[in-house]
Amino acid sequence: MIHLHDIRYVRLGTPDLDGAVRYATEILGLQVARREGKAVYFKSDSRDHTLCYFEGDPRDHTTGFEVDTPEELEQALEQLERAGYQATRGKAAEAEQRYVREFINFKDPSGNSVDLVYAPLHSGRRYFPSRDAGITGFSHIGLRTLDARRDEVFWTRLLSAKVSDRIGEAPLLRIDEAPLLRIDEVHHKIALFPSAYPGVQHINHQVESIDDIMRAFYVLQEKGIPIRFGPGRHPTSSAIFLYFEGPDGMIYEYSTGVRLITEEDEKNYRPRNFPADPTGFCMWGSKPDIPEFKS
Repeated sequence: MIHLHDIRYVRLGTPDLDGAVRYATEILGLQVARREGKAVYFKSDSRDHTLCYFEGDPRDHTTGFEVDTPEELEQALEQLERAGYQATRGKAAEAEQRYVREFINFKDPSGNSVDLVYAPLHSGRRYFPSRDAGITGFSHIGLRTLDARRDEVFWTRLLSAKVSDRIGEAPLLRIDEAPLLRIDEVHHKIALFPSAYPGVQHINHQVESIDDIMRAFYVLQEKGIPIRFGPGRHPTSSAIFLYFEGPDGMIYEYSTGVRLITEEDEKNYRPRNFPADPTGFCMWGSKPDIPEFKS
């Protein structure tokens, strides 16, 4: 099995790089780490960068996950190829663009682009926000899936993810499910949402407290940013959340208070199934304006 140490970054194409930079700094509150040619890198914590916008197709999304050793990276390449997936070793110039020592790239069964990286760069300087959003770091992504059950098997049996909970698991009614997958103690680092096409569905940053959620709610309203869901609280992860629209239709999320599932908890933990309706997404009564969150 390929062990995923942590989620590392998201790379997003955009036709309007200047607009994406303004959004990432003035709305999200990220720090520009550097500008290089037609790409801009953003910090949200101690990592070199956690988000990169580059000039390109807005459907071009790649998520990076970290492995611990070069041997694990080599083994991952071999395991993916044995399982019938085309994986490519990144060129030196591409590794430099990602600020990692080595990486491989592959696509999951739905066509989502994934980097596995070894020795990603950390920053010698702490994250200094461009806006007081209370961000403590990049935490997880929502990924689109063309077949959630098939992709759950891929992420859990070939990679090291574990199912924490599912939303919409109803085999008799043939309702598509949305598995929430963890790769460490955090309730989920990957959420798979049924869709008609691949790509990153949402990007999550953790904030310090509910005060940051509510401050963001009013700031976003004042700036005319469409709020797509919340404020609310997920019954799955217990996180208090706020989802809002970003460049090229990308959904961003702030959340706080996410549940941890420790090694001790795992002894008795079993994934739970939640309904594919608003109650499965929010225990406070907020209703989503996000297609993948609607039954």
